[in-house]
Amino acid sequence: MIRHHDLSSHHLHHLIRTGKVRFGGHRPGKIYGTLRCASGKKMKKENRVFFESEAAAIHAGYRPCGRCLPEQYQRWKSERDRLRQQ
Repeated sequence: MIRHHDLSSHHLHHLIRTGKVRFGGHRPGKIYGTLRCASGKKMKKENRVFFESEAAAIHAGYRPCGRCLPEQYQRWKSERDRLRQQ
């Protein structure tokens, strides 16, 4: 996980171009999504983090965004609900 406020704009663009950053996340909400997500573009820089992969975001305890990753979100939600019923 890379915090946005630790990066310069130039360094961030380099990480995106080289594929080292593929997903963004909202640190307080523990939500990750695509870099093109409208919700992610609205968040404050100090709350934004970046991940190389979905696996890295999930490993860090983040859940998928319901807006830009609806299929992954529905799977996550179904699994969460299933575990709560046990």
